[in-house]
Amino acid sequence: MDLLAGLDDGQRAAVLAPSGPVCVLAGAGTGKTRTITHRIAHLVQDGSHPVSEILAVTFTTRAAGEMRLRLRNLGVPGVQARTFHSAALKQLKYFWPKAVGGQLWPVLEHKLRLVAMAAKRAGAGTDAATLRDLASEIEWAKASLIGPDDYLAAVARHHRDTPVAAATVVKVFGGYERAKNEAEQLDFDDLLLQTCAILESDEDVAREFRSRYRCFVVDEYQDVTPLQQRMLDAWLGGRDQLTVVGDANQTIYSFAGASPANLLDFDRRYPHATVVRLERDYRSTPQVVTLANRIIAGAQGKAARLRLKLVAVLPDGPAASFDEYPDEPAEARAVAQKASILIQGGTPPSGIAILYRINAQSEVYEKALSDASVPYVIRGGERFFARPEVRKAIIALRQGANLNVDVPLVPAVRQLLNPVGLTEEPPPAGALRDQWDSLLALVGVAEELADATPDATLATLVAELDQRSDAQHAPTVEGVTLASLHAAKGLEWDAVFLVGLTDGTLPIQHAETPDEVEEERRLFYVGVTRARTRLAISWALSRTEGGRRGRKRSRFLTGLAPESAPVSRNRPAGRCRMCGGPLSTPAELKIGRCDNCPSTADPELVDALRDWRKTTSSQASVPAYVVFSDATLLAIAERRPTDDAALLAIPGIGRTKLDAYGADVIGIVSATR
Repeated sequence: MDLLAGLDDGQRAAVLAPSGPVCVLAGAGTGKTRTITHRIAHLVQDGSHPVSEILAVTFTTRAAGEMRLRLRNLGVPGVQARTFHSAALKQLKYFWPKAVGGQLWPVLEHKLRLVAMAAKRAGAGTDAATLRDLASEIEWAKASLIGPDDYLAAVARHHRDTPVAAATVVKVFGGYERAKNEAEQLDFDDLLLQTCAILESDEDVAREFRSRYRCFVVDEYQDVTPLQQRMLDAWLGGRDQLTVVGDANQTIYSFAGASPANLLDFDRRYPHATVVRLERDYRSTPQVVTLANRIIAGAQGKAARLRLKLVAVLPDGPAASFDEYPDEPAEARAVAQKASILIQGGTPPSGIAILYRINAQSEVYEKALSDASVPYVIRGGERFFARPEVRKAIIALRQGANLNVDVPLVPAVRQLLNPVGLTEEPPPAGALRDQWDSLLALVGVAEELADATPDATLATLVAELDQRSDAQHAPTVEGVTLASLHAAKGLEWDAVFLVGLTDGTLPIQHAETPDEVEEERRLFYVGVTRARTRLAISWALSRTEGGRRGRKRSRFLTGLAPESAPVSRNRPAGRCRMCGGPLSTPAELKIGRCDNCPSTADPELVDALRDWRKTTSSQASVPAYVVFSDATLLAIAERRPTDDAALLAIPGIGRTKLDAYGADVIGIVSATR
């Protein structure tokens, strides 16, 4: 396999660099994961390191799963690609018996029970919010290598605005650690701390580990915490076979202990390091890239030394829009309406995201999307493989694998999942529909596997699902994504709505110091660079409908948005072709008449179109609404288009839908005249 084919100059330089030390400064959308995986495969291919010597670490199970999948497709499936915590847990399971003795202490899945016990003994609050804040402070301290005795001084040194009184945190922190140790349990931060302690204190263990792993690759290096850097140093043991990849413009987790200092100082720590800059953006249109560059150009502080200026590669797209609304409900309704129109025009729901600064902003958008009958998913909800219907489905697939069914993979999966709930037609909105979508996502995994490995069997699929379950690498479910800006990191969509851009929300009200405001600017930058083609930025002057319009748009919009952006009333243009009255909903706009006027559609034509849609969606293994929504079918039946131009004139039908289905639809209309 030619690992250099299709790479640009920067990517090729990163792939061909010596085995270490190497620092890859990779901007948003510059092909970072492609570069990392091709570099790892090249190190194996040229004999620098066998697969068993390489350990690649990143920050999320999703990113680790994506890396493993790509490495497998590049012919190096044996490379370890894990999160820091997953790698530490694996090492502890092996080394603990010989270094400490006995079996590894169990890992706490949730620490709130022990935090509550410590809080009660310390006389602190034990309500859910307080316990979450206490747990977060403990996690920040441990990630920053700060113990209970050092916490007060560290808070003062970092000018940290603690959510609970610092003196109270000290008491709870100390009590939590004592209770955890007495119970002989570990939390997730302990996995790293204990791994460090063993490697630093036991020469035999360190020698054995370092003889096994000789080459390390670290993704998202700008987000490493002091604890993670300490573990990386313990792994290296003074060696420099290290490749790091990061972007100081995307440092957004300092509240959790992350620091870009190690990325910024990499070339000082390793003066002979190879430094490569990736700035060609393959994700976004020039309009999105230009806006992102203008946002980050105003950044201040140490990170400016390594600032990357993205260069757009894709052709032109639509300009970013800036909209001001009188209140949040009006903003949410407008965004939901625009999302609906995009879906009707051929954009899949999973290709759209609504991003906000804090999770509390989601409620108004959930309601607006529900009212507009737009499917949505909330990123950060129940884990995919923890859902009851998914667990039942995997049991069914496992049983089918044991039967050695001689049927192609994807049809076999559909057949086995039918009794579990994967009916031919999706149920209406609700819990049953959520379960149906989850099962359909499993079919998507089967299709992906069948494309990559034509001879894949049910047993292969079950093994893949087991691995993804371990990594919580959930497949995409069809729905508009609702997510905070922090949760959106590392993801991308065709269309992104950045909402709630007011001072006090972005930047957040409690961002007071220059460093805190700069991190908010980077959050804005991260949000913008999630968009591939369409970007809509909006804000509302009031929280409640009819409330006082006292809000101001974000200071980050100065020089970007028009100074006199008109306040949108969320009243779409359009008149009913029958009575001349105003049209106000996406469905009315699509069919060209108001709900009060009778339909002119021929029932025979409607039935014919529905039968065709059912057959087409079944053959493509997609929900029926992905082909055409009910409103689109009704619009076709009423308007009876006889050529491409007439079909394109129906809102929601774009060139993609025309190319895929135009001939069929026009043929059906002509046949039922």
